[in-house]
Amino acid sequence: MTDQIQFRSYDHRDADAVWRLHERAIRATGNDPSDIPGTSDLQNIETRYFDTGGAFLVGVVPAVDDELPQTFDGGLAAMGGFLPNEVGHADERTVPGAAELHRMRVAPSRQRRGYGRSLLGQLEQQVAERGYEVLLATTSQSQPAAVAFYRDEGYQEVGRSTQGEYELVHFEKRL
Repeated sequence: MTDQIQFRSYDHRDADAVWRLHERAIRATGNDPSDIPGTSDLQNIETRYFDTGGAFLVGVVPAVDDELPQTFDGGLAAMGGFLPNEVGHADERTVPGAAELHRMRVAPSRQRRGYGRSLLGQLEQQVAERGYEVLLATTSQSQPAAVAFYRDEGYQEVGRSTQGEYELVHFEKRL
C-alpha cells in the first residue's frame, strides 16, 4: 500500500516540513515535542547527517492535505535517517562499526499504510551498502507502536536506559 509515496534524499527546502512532521508525530504519541532530547539534528540535517557519512530520507506523497506538512514537491508523509554510531548521540550506547537510526517518523494520518516499513527498508539497504553490519534503533517505552514496529522488523531488544523522564528501549539488528 505504499505505491503513492516516493522516497528521496532530504533537500534544504524540506526543513520546515521536517520540523513540523517531527512535532506532529511526537504529539500524536502523547509526548511533548519540546521534551524530546537531542532534536537539534533536525535543525541542521546537512551537517549532522550528510557531512558525517549518514543519510536522511523523506517520503513524499502527491496529495495536498492539511494533515501533511508541505514540501516543494508534495506532502511529507514519512522521514528518517541514520548516522555512523561513532558520531551519534554521545549519551547513548556505543557499538563500534554500527550505524544508528534517527528521527523515524510517519505522519499520524498516514500510519498503518506501510510507509514506515518501506522507509526502514530503504534505510537498511543504504546502511548495508555502506558496509555496516549492525543497525541500532532506540525508542521510548511511551511509544508502544514504535517498540512493536522494531520487534516486528527483526530488531532484538538489547537493553534499556533512562533519559530524563523517558525509559528508552534499545534495539539492534544484524544486516
